[in-house]
Amino acid sequence: MLDANLKTQLKTYLNHVTRPIEIVASLDDSAKSQELLALLNEIASLTDRVAVIERRDDDERKPSFSIGEPGKAAGIRFAGIPMGHEFTSLVLALLQVGGHPVKLDEAVIEHIRELDGNYVFETYFSLSCQNCPEVVQALNVMALINPRIRHVAIDGALFQGEVESRQIMAVPTMFLNGEVFGQGRSGVKEILAKLDNNAGAKAAKALENKPVFDMLIVGGGPAGAAAAIYAARKGIATGVAAERFGGQVLDTLAIENFVSVQETEGPKFAVALEEHVKHYEVDIMDTQRAEALVPGKINEIHLANGAVLRAKTVVLATGARWREIGVPGEREYRNRGVAYCPHCDGPLFKGKRVAVIGGGNSGVEAAIDLAGIVREVTLLEYGESLRADEVLQRKLRSLVNVTVVTRAQTTQIEGDGGKVTALVYKDLRSDEPTRVELEGVFVQIGLVPNTEWLKGTVELSPRGEIVVDAKGATSLPGVFAAGDVTTTPFKQIVIAVGEGAKASLGAFDYLIRSTVEPTASAPAIREAEPALA
Repeated sequence: MLDANLKTQLKTYLNHVTRPIEIVASLDDSAKSQELLALLNEIASLTDRVAVIERRDDDERKPSFSIGEPGKAAGIRFAGIPMGHEFTSLVLALLQVGGHPVKLDEAVIEHIRELDGNYVFETYFSLSCQNCPEVVQALNVMALINPRIRHVAIDGALFQGEVESRQIMAVPTMFLNGEVFGQGRSGVKEILAKLDNNAGAKAAKALENKPVFDMLIVGGGPAGAAAAIYAARKGIATGVAAERFGGQVLDTLAIENFVSVQETEGPKFAVALEEHVKHYEVDIMDTQRAEALVPGKINEIHLANGAVLRAKTVVLATGARWREIGVPGEREYRNRGVAYCPHCDGPLFKGKRVAVIGGGNSGVEAAIDLAGIVREVTLLEYGESLRADEVLQRKLRSLVNVTVVTRAQTTQIEGDGGKVTALVYKDLRSDEPTRVELEGVFVQIGLVPNTEWLKGTVELSPRGEIVVDAKGATSLPGVFAAGDVTTTPFKQIVIAVGEGAKASLGAFDYLIRSTVEPTASAPAIREAEPALA
């Protein structure tokens, strides 16, 4: 199953293993079980520290396998064949069980160890989901640190019966002790915050004694990362407060237009951003959501957990999020048929009927991707014609299971109380309603800036974007902004990076000019008189 290059790389990684690993495979006579066994034996052939044991009756899910140390209870299990995006999760689990150090702060590790009670986590993923590995890897490492935690990662496409019975329509979906625990991308700190009711208070207390920053960046996407790097290189006290480092990039599958990087994936790019920032002396405060800006000579950023951060200058880089269509049923059936990430959730709709709302590049790309998985795709566009690039439209027109409807206004999403059953749209030519029976709706109509928390403090455009000048300055002295949250046109990663650097330089220029105050003892500066000929 592994090509020569991948085997060579994996063998190099497995050289870091310092203690024996036991993989116990639960199998039946299916083709998938044989496929999994072949993969595990291939891995074992690369190192003498991995042993594979076959069993036929030890787990209800087949094929599946656990990873642990011989003679110890294994807290990590994969149900399915973790290839695609989850291959990295498999490799990390092998390395960490085999003694490779866990990359977590000691305080976080201790927090995991101190958790009371018994925790059985189940995570449903899809192999094409770029958000799922973070959840899988977070819970795996928690199971490794605390023996009272067990985790099984389940390929939803392979275990369709469970997906149907549990009405799972979005990945990643986490269950804890049989009950839904959460959906969407989450890291170790976010999971700990949900498990520990006092986590917010602990985090706020840890932030109490932070000094006044010279520059505080709010947001950890490409714009925020660039701003932090440029500030730190000036040698000033720099901080970053972000809900999740990487921002929207974490939800991006393929990046093929970032200059000098021919092709990469969003999560990989986000990791590279964070590693670059960490190369400098930057105080990164993640899982922190800003709730208010109080401007002044020393600006204050009030966080959701009650903490207050102070800074002489601020760069706002809170980015944007998927825009909702705002019709009845959308929020009621979010993650129960209404989705915003076709790459993540598409495999859960295999063989079903879905709609895509939006005829721009994102919408047409989503329809193309989904057409290879689902039975039927109906693409709805409000305008007279699609707005996507012609090359994408040609591809779309070649697909026999895609129907395109223009001049269509979605008016309602219907469901049976548990999941989506239909969508209703109005034909803008005739004003007649049309009902389409389906199981999924993918919304792809652009972005909305994350600025609700700034209303009444900084000037916003009618679209809710922060108004900035050529240097990234806002309407407030000492407060700058960058990236998709601003009025800067063309929401692209490469533009956000440039705007982040520019806003940081603008803030630094403001900082040095506003902190130089003339004193009585300072000598007067005057221009030299021209010399006489």
